[in-house]
Amino acid sequence: PEPPIQYADFAVWQQERFKFLDKELAFWKKQLSGRLPTLELPTDRPRPAVQTYGGAVESLALPADLRDALQALSQREGVTLFMTLLASFQTLLHRYTAQEDVLVGSPVAGRNLTETEGLIGLFIHTLLLRGDLSGNPTFREFLRRVREMAVDAYANEEVPFDRIVEALQQERSLSHSPLFQVMFALERAPLESVNWPGLKLTQLELDSGTAKFDLTLYLVENSTGLTARMEYNTDLFGAATIQRMLTHFKALLEGILAGPDKRLSELPLLTETERHQLLVECNRTQADYPQEKTIPGLCEAQAARTPDAVAVVFGDQHLTYRELNQSANQVAHHLRKLGVQPDALVGICLDRSLDLVVGLLGILKAGGAYVPLDPSYPQERLAFMLEDSQAPIVVTQRRLLEALPKDRARFVCLDSEWKLIARESQENPSETVSPEHLAYVIYTSGSTGKPKGVQIPHRAVVNFLNSMRSEPGLTSADTLLAVTTLSFDIAALELFLPLSVGARVVLATREEAADGAQLAAKIAETCATAMQATPATWRLLIDSRWPGNKSLRVFCGGEALSRELANRLLERCAGLWNLYGPTETTIWSAAAKIEPGNAPVVIGRPIANTQFYILDRYLQPVPVGVPGELFIGGDGLARGYLNRPELTAEKFIRHPFSDEPNARVYRTGDLARRSPDGNIELLGRMDHQVKIRGFRIELGEIEAVLLQFTKVREAVVVAREDAPGDKRLIAYLTTYTQTAVSLNELRRFLREKLPDYMVPSAFMMLEQLPLTPNGKVDRRALPTPENHRLKSDTTFVAPGAGLEQDIAAVWEEVLFIKNPGVNDNFFDLGGHSLQVVQVQNKLRERLGADLPVIKLFEYPTIRSLAGCLGEKNKEEPLAQKIQERTQRQKAAAGHKQFGARVRL
Repeated sequence: PEPPIQYADFAVWQQERFKFLDKELAFWKKQLSGRLPTLELPTDRPRPAVQTYGGAVESLALPADLRDALQALSQREGVTLFMTLLASFQTLLHRYTAQEDVLVGSPVAGRNLTETEGLIGLFIHTLLLRGDLSGNPTFREFLRRVREMAVDAYANEEVPFDRIVEALQQERSLSHSPLFQVMFALERAPLESVNWPGLKLTQLELDSGTAKFDLTLYLVENSTGLTARMEYNTDLFGAATIQRMLTHFKALLEGILAGPDKRLSELPLLTETERHQLLVECNRTQADYPQEKTIPGLCEAQAARTPDAVAVVFGDQHLTYRELNQSANQVAHHLRKLGVQPDALVGICLDRSLDLVVGLLGILKAGGAYVPLDPSYPQERLAFMLEDSQAPIVVTQRRLLEALPKDRARFVCLDSEWKLIARESQENPSETVSPEHLAYVIYTSGSTGKPKGVQIPHRAVVNFLNSMRSEPGLTSADTLLAVTTLSFDIAALELFLPLSVGARVVLATREEAADGAQLAAKIAETCATAMQATPATWRLLIDSRWPGNKSLRVFCGGEALSRELANRLLERCAGLWNLYGPTETTIWSAAAKIEPGNAPVVIGRPIANTQFYILDRYLQPVPVGVPGELFIGGDGLARGYLNRPELTAEKFIRHPFSDEPNARVYRTGDLARRSPDGNIELLGRMDHQVKIRGFRIELGEIEAVLLQFTKVREAVVVAREDAPGDKRLIAYLTTYTQTAVSLNELRRFLREKLPDYMVPSAFMMLEQLPLTPNGKVDRRALPTPENHRLKSDTTFVAPGAGLEQDIAAVWEEVLFIKNPGVNDNFFDLGGHSLQVVQVQNKLRERLGADLPVIKLFEYPTIRSLAGCLGEKNKEEPLAQKIQERTQRQKAAAGHKQFGARVRL
């Protein structure tokens, strides 16, 4: 029989129905109020600047008994199976992203009228399901939230998706689909096969090779249980990642059934095999080392083996191992007479010289722990360090006394008092210090503005030296050029590693270490085979046209090593190692040999007797590829912070996976993830992770892309909020030459590689980045943006009277800038789509002009927009005709809701 209505009849009816959906639309405005979250799933590849739609599908069978148990749980809780599976999927996304506000799309049939049940046509549209996972609820509690949310959503399902998008006016990005990035659907399978006489029909799965969203999880009910089919964007994810995610979804479902009253953070995500791999197998770093030894014990043993070999060189002076050992012994005996004993803190404030090495070893041989006091530091800072450490003695030189605060300690001047010290015995002092006693206390910057002292025992240093001896490796045939200030803990590698293996240490002067040309000459002059420095120093060297040295092994650490710098170093050296480690875990905790290529630079794996754990905020291990905070355990841990028991308890926590009562791990504050091959990739600091306009951003990612721009030498990106509520990204740049950087060219380059919300609003050109005394970028010293703003390439033309001046005034107010030119591009000045809406509103208030937002995109300069406004009245009659014709056509044109998310 002929159907009672045709699809066109339904379309006309629906258009009329839309006029009476104010109540439903108000619900969605309330339900989706505020800044909607962008689901930041950890991807295998960087997200393209413009969303792509290449896709593939991975599947996993879920057995019938699992489905039946989930159905039983749903019945007990008074929910549908759909709600239980939705809550489970949103929990999975929450565990992968650490986001508590998770928005998922879900298709609905849209056939609410009886007359439409047998009608052919497109009725399906999209429902938005917003999961509130805040407060770490139990799964049972979260399921109640999902039930309430889903019931309300279905009660208001008639509002088309595109109407919701239009009403919300949310920030949009070409790199994401609007409002949601992940789809969820539960389907009942059609007949799996049909048997006719002589013919059997079987359903075949079709892989279209496309993906409408980042992920779409289809759960299909069939006779064998459930089939989980994950459609994914292949420009973001690899097949192995999606298979892992499906496996985790199954483990999560099993955990929910076993304990629905567990909190979401407690539900199992990893299989037992994965958990064992991450916690145990990846941390099998046990290695023998002389646990009974101390630093002076290692150096004394080496002096006995090679007494006449040159140990340390400074300028045209040098000391053999015998001479160094004997001089250090004399200092040690002298200090003991002054009361130095195990764990006594002794300040050391010396210029780079032979005295520096003698003084360090002398303090350690006496049983004390050295406290570096950099003579270039402000006296106020030195005074705090002496007051905080209560160091009774400072080993120094007479010429440096003026730099030190008076009446804080007794000064031992190695130059002017040497005659007295030289009367002491040259024999090794009796060893009173044990491996658990302190070797040094290094002061690092603190969030309170006052430095904090990190206490490192001998045991930790000996383990570190023993590990470094084999990887990256150092032998008695090596010459290591030392360029690091003693106040940076990595200086301990430069001095004690060579002296414990019989190698030669050459000390560069401060001037040589800070001048690329001089440093290049020093490398050549000394025939150095190894050198350790921060990326800033290596870049300084390369920028001074250093040709390289194919006998030199490069040790790089202290800051993130970019792929660009790594490849430039690899062209010039015998080998490159990327080293990573906080001061609190003794110098370096990981070492990775870097090879040429385009892959991200990793920090590798933990050194000997060191464990790495990547955990979520609840101290649960995260899956491979998922970011989390890096925690470090093992023999390299510091004793804690000097005089800061609360901070020590906060940062050095009880080991969550050890039965040993005193085992601890250190929480680094570093964001990291583990690659499938077991290597660790460092993603940045937890506190360098910012949100701009609702999008979570890792500043290191933007910096890495800026460094790919041919003229940019160094890049630092910060988030500033110079005006309340207007947090912006500011990029600070240095260049290779004096050639000006084109602002338009730079923005165009970034927009080709990054989503628009990750393109900085302003670019500051600096002659050099401010550095801390340890050679790291001093972010606090970066200037305010106005002082060094990169100018637009366009020739400045002042606004004319009338419309141009009115538009310019609006731009100044919205963009917080002064004197925009009529040919400047709104978006090149840092404008974004939310500010376009602000401009629209202010033009309406100022001029009474009701200009569509699209016009502001089409006319992004003051001059073009003024021309558009001037022509607006002439265009209105034509626009009205077009609008009337469009309304007549829409009723018979079908529906655009489902496709709107792609076009938008």
